[in-house]
Amino acid sequence: MILARGRPFPLGATCTADGVNFAVHSAHATRMVLCTFDASGMQETGRHELTEHTDGVWHGHLPGARAGLLYGYRAWGPVDHGQGLRFNPAKLLLDPYARRLGGEFRWTEAHLDSGEHAALDSARDAWKAVVTGGPDEAPFDWQDVQPPAHPLDESVFYETHVKGFTRLHPDVPAELRGTYEGLCSPAAIAHLKRLGVTAVDLLPVHHSVSELPLVMRGLVNYWGYSTLAFFAPDLRFARIDPITEFKTMVRELHRAGIEVILDVVYNHTVEGDQRGPTFSLRGLDNPTYYHLRRGAPGIYENYTGTGNSLDLSNAPTLRLVMDSLRYWVQEMHVDGFRFDLAATLGRYGRDDAGAAFERSAPFFMALHQDPVLARAKLIAEPWDIGIGGYQLGRFPAGWSEWNDRYRDGARSFWVSKASYRGDLPARLIGSADIFRHGGRGPQASVNYVTSHDGFTLRDLVSYSHKHNQANGEDNRDGTSHNLSWNCGVEGPTDLLMVQALRARLQRALLATLFLSRGVPMLLGGDELGRTQRGNNNAYCQDNEISWYDWADADQELIEFTAWMIRLRREHPQLRDRYWLREARPGEGGAGTVTWYHRDGVEMTAHHWQDTGRYVFGMVVAAPGQRDLLLLLNSEAGDSGFTLPAGDWRILLDTGQRDGRPEAERASGRILLKARSLSLLSAD
Repeated sequence: MILARGRPFPLGATCTADGVNFAVHSAHATRMVLCTFDASGMQETGRHELTEHTDGVWHGHLPGARAGLLYGYRAWGPVDHGQGLRFNPAKLLLDPYARRLGGEFRWTEAHLDSGEHAALDSARDAWKAVVTGGPDEAPFDWQDVQPPAHPLDESVFYETHVKGFTRLHPDVPAELRGTYEGLCSPAAIAHLKRLGVTAVDLLPVHHSVSELPLVMRGLVNYWGYSTLAFFAPDLRFARIDPITEFKTMVRELHRAGIEVILDVVYNHTVEGDQRGPTFSLRGLDNPTYYHLRRGAPGIYENYTGTGNSLDLSNAPTLRLVMDSLRYWVQEMHVDGFRFDLAATLGRYGRDDAGAAFERSAPFFMALHQDPVLARAKLIAEPWDIGIGGYQLGRFPAGWSEWNDRYRDGARSFWVSKASYRGDLPARLIGSADIFRHGGRGPQASVNYVTSHDGFTLRDLVSYSHKHNQANGEDNRDGTSHNLSWNCGVEGPTDLLMVQALRARLQRALLATLFLSRGVPMLLGGDELGRTQRGNNNAYCQDNEISWYDWADADQELIEFTAWMIRLRREHPQLRDRYWLREARPGEGGAGTVTWYHRDGVEMTAHHWQDTGRYVFGMVVAAPGQRDLLLLLNSEAGDSGFTLPAGDWRILLDTGQRDGRPEAERASGRILLKARSLSLLSAD
């Protein structure tokens, strides 16, 4: 059946008064057919020719069609894998603009399009798109709840996984555990409010597919960095209706004053390299959507380490990403995005080495001028694995960036002793050496000690080596550069002295994080004392290794973490938006930071070059506020510290189990406990 003419925009499936308009981009296809399916997605019920091709968009109108219809596409065109042309009408292709997925997916050889597999039809085993947004669908009731819109300098991010956060939570109703609704349950929100975080940073919620090698090992891609559909909430976290349930989660978190930031994966798709499956973009218009190697377009540029890289320098790909971002802000009400391997999104132009990162790349320019996305928080993971991929500090104004030099500086100072005072002082005051340019402020730095990618905080001080055997790769996966220390015993121990040391180091690291300029990000579960049993790459562990163990939660550590966040909130000089000026000896004054030696003298270049020292102090002088004095001692023994002149009130001593100081005030000289941090305020 040949469809009515329809319209080329908007892309995707759009309900009209008398049917559904379908529009899909493919500049290189010679024929496009819409395939419809029954409600199960197993039986193809019709094929409808799209004869209209306008500006690279195939389109048509199907009269009588309604919301709930399952569909996919088949595309015809030139086939030359060596030239990157991979059209194959035997493969059912998912609409890149699908808002919801239906049917049932199975991994079979029919998804491959090379050799003997090319002729196998994939329709029965493929995901289908579901038409949404019909005139009979009631609009979602946001109940006039508005986004919290927290300024960055007042923000505290909490990185978590939708399922892992509540899967084992005893106070979340059993049917809601591990779901969008579970994350906004009263018990979940109560914990987030107790901590005082301002935003949840959710690991990917775009619908994803586990890669075949994982499935063959009996595992799944739990983290979800294997995106298939950029508009569709992942069905893994839904009970019935993923769109409504996701919106409910956002609304209730907003009602509690908590923003929602999504970890988004626009740098690659689950289709992998030239040996991978054909699910969507590869079969629709491979040369348009992906970076292909210059001179050998049959091979994908692998800037991401996943086999392929999306090419946002091409207008249709850029439009797909921008439309997706706007959809999540306008329709789903999310507050921001953390862009996985964001350096790939800025690769532009081609030479023999491939596309290079450019701060003026089309993606950055499009974001900069977009009125919808201007209010969204934009956070970059500022690297990929390609040549020139490490781009920390080089993103445009308006972006914040994951600061791995903060992570390494904090770990090196407190845990591994890989450096002396080293890099940490610069990290404490916002990393001006990295971000102070182009009008950017300290909030350009997203500070973190741990993230989903690596050891948890507890494991950081419990394991000197990774233990990833459960991943099925003979412990070869995951980084060996952890800057961790087991405190004398690898893994769990009953030795009280080792347990106390690990607890002290965790308090010091958490206090450092929340007392630093920049935007702090807490890895969800670190406040519970969560362990992954030494696994520093638990991306494929959808089990107790990754799920939060609420029954074994460290209540003392939870309270300490919440107190650190309150302390940060109560002292704006710790998080001000302006850069501190490093005072010269004897200078000081408002808006400055002054560094102190343990002998009480202001530090000079000579002191900084004095290796083997792990003790120093800093005074932050902010206009109209009391001076704050931060003292750090990561040495194995206690150290005396001569205080700057004046009387000081002691606010924090991480050498104490609860962080509460033994004495209220100090002057002259103070004893700084081993591997501890103290915060004092001018009295």
